[in-house]
Amino acid sequence: MRIRIINGPNLNLLGIREPNIYGKQDYPALVHFIEEAASRLDMEVQILQSNHEGVLVDWIQECLNEWNGIVINPAAYTHTSVAILDALKAVALPTVEVHLSDIRQRESFRQISYAGQACIATFCGLGFEGYAKALEFLHNRL
Repeated sequence: MRIRIINGPNLNLLGIREPNIYGKQDYPALVHFIEEAASRLDMEVQILQSNHEGVLVDWIQECLNEWNGIVINPAAYTHTSVAILDALKAVALPTVEVHLSDIRQRESFRQISYAGQACIATFCGLGFEGYAKALEFLHNRL
């Protein structure tokens, strides 16, 4: 099973950016965590991160006929990007949304998730563990 993990803007600054919200572990620690979780499930993963919306859209589109599913943390684009929503709908792959923080308990503008409208599940507020839950969900679903 092949799953592409797509991470959006500012996740490269984990450990630096608002550690009281996002934790003190850095992005390489997240990558290692995801790789370990995937290994336990015998899943192949590719982990990508970009601060650029168009790059994220390109990566989603590239999944068509190449990957079995997507785990996406669109970060700030969660609340603004119809382009990411449309790309997810276009490829129509099983997609799980992940957020390190609980976006439902944050600022009012974070209450809307465009990307989530194309996802079959969302895990938020679980920190790194949300990625493991997303992989387990896809493993059981596929």
